[in-house]
Amino acid sequence: MAKLFGLRVWVLIIVLVASIFAINPRPFATGIEVNSIGAGSDLASQGLEEGERILKVNDVKINTLEEFKSSLDYLDREPLELKVITDANSYNYSVLHDFGFVVDANLTVKNSDYINIDEHIQEINGVKIESLEQLNELEKKLLPKQKLVIETNKARYGVLISGRPEISVRKARKSNIVKGLELAGGTRVLVRPVSNKTIEDSDIDKLIDVMEERLNLYGLTDVRFKTATVEGKKFILVEMAGISEQNIRDLIGEQGVFEAKIGNDVIFRGGSGDVPFVCRGDGSCEIIPRPNKISENQYETKFDFSIKLSEKAADRQYKRIADLGEDPNAPGYLSENIDLYVDGKKMSSLRISKTLAQGPTQDIAISGPGYGSTEEEAVDDALQEMRKLQTILLTGSLPVKLEFAKFNTVSPILGKSFVKNAFLVAFAAILGVALVIYLRYRNFKILIPVMITSISEVIAILGFAALFEWNLDLVAIAGIIAAVGTGVDDQILITDEILSKSGQYYNWKQRIKRAFFIIMSAWATTVFAMIPLWYAGAGLVKGFAVVTIVGVTVGVLVTRPAFAAIAERLLNK
Repeated sequence: MAKLFGLRVWVLIIVLVASIFAINPRPFATGIEVNSIGAGSDLASQGLEEGERILKVNDVKINTLEEFKSSLDYLDREPLELKVITDANSYNYSVLHDFGFVVDANLTVKNSDYINIDEHIQEINGVKIESLEQLNELEKKLLPKQKLVIETNKARYGVLISGRPEISVRKARKSNIVKGLELAGGTRVLVRPVSNKTIEDSDIDKLIDVMEERLNLYGLTDVRFKTATVEGKKFILVEMAGISEQNIRDLIGEQGVFEAKIGNDVIFRGGSGDVPFVCRGDGSCEIIPRPNKISENQYETKFDFSIKLSEKAADRQYKRIADLGEDPNAPGYLSENIDLYVDGKKMSSLRISKTLAQGPTQDIAISGPGYGSTEEEAVDDALQEMRKLQTILLTGSLPVKLEFAKFNTVSPILGKSFVKNAFLVAFAAILGVALVIYLRYRNFKILIPVMITSISEVIAILGFAALFEWNLDLVAIAGIIAAVGTGVDDQILITDEILSKSGQYYNWKQRIKRAFFIIMSAWATTVFAMIPLWYAGAGLVKGFAVVTIVGVTVGVLVTRPAFAAIAERLLNK
């Protein structure tokens, strides 16, 4: 046994152990785990990370996605109707998370979607307000924050929250192997940047950065980008799990040029330095009130969120509105509106309070409508539009326009079927190889090491995929089969050289050298043959090329030498 475990075999064992650690198989993993979490959320600031397994929410055990979703239902609340009296006016409106205004220590309104700036708060819902402390206490009483405690396999996190947390979850993964589109389900889209100018590699890099930032802001972290060049044209391949074609078109299909105009004058643009702060995921500065029924099967609501303009943008806005008169049909507002455009399409129109004409103001509110046949659909529509505008304001526009070349969507149900079929095919291939080897040599001393090294090769390839988070899709599985197939060929060649009785001038060591010369030649041929496939088909078969190259390289450097060492000992050569 000591002689059997020579240096080459020990190298194989070390590679196998490292691969298993990289794969980290967890066949009995159950429950759910964190898929993504908002970067600015309280839970993220406490240290909650992607991949942590959620055990309990508020001390209630959680095992399924549905249980997690229902465990947060208590964070939903009915809108609170407010009657606010100032030193100048009386206002009636509804809120969800806060009173809808910001005041200074003297209770003077500095920012609000509902109340004129510089008015003084005097009374709320019949309660007289005489200090900032009294105002804060009333807000806590009427709109209390809810306690949320999430216990994971690593720690326990507790926050006070005014709405549902920015967190998405998934079923607990059973290993570190990342399943590709065909196995997990999702959407693959091939896009081509379109511009009158030459598209440089730096443009592609910036384009991917902006797209990735947009998708991450939507909580989509399981996104893969690949670049490719076909007939001199540059393409980007984007793969996303669990997202529809329409959502992809909304997220990356538009260039996202955001402009706020008064008349024909641009006041500020998104992502250009004009908007240093955008409220997102904070109930204190974004609101979607309860929808109103406007017809038999139609509901309407609106979203509001705050942004902060740069000093230059605020000055530009003030100079444009300083000379505007009051709208005779809408007292308290100026005669022109701020119109919001995305890619030249008018998205919303905002009234301008006459108080903004008193001086440059950096704090403003963005609003827009949401519609649906039910209250829930109206809120979802408003939320989607709000997130879209927030994302464009945060990330800015794409450097060039995109043209969709191809869409490919796979259902998660089909993905499960593909996984099952892939295992069946792999099992059938192993049995077929074992049968052929046995029929050829009729010797278990040859069959067993052939099967052990072939399976070891598969484990090493999977370890590489897990370590570098390479998506395991159907073409990658085909690459594994191709690599293992060449490995079996090489093992047969080695075995034949060891057992060969011809060529009296060669001892067994010389025969092994002859075999490895042929193997190295075959390796080089395979690698060079795979390089064109790396770029073929706009990158759609890149996985096949990568996995095949990795597989045959691992075989030449690790598994073939180990097989030769084992075969030499077992056959007493």
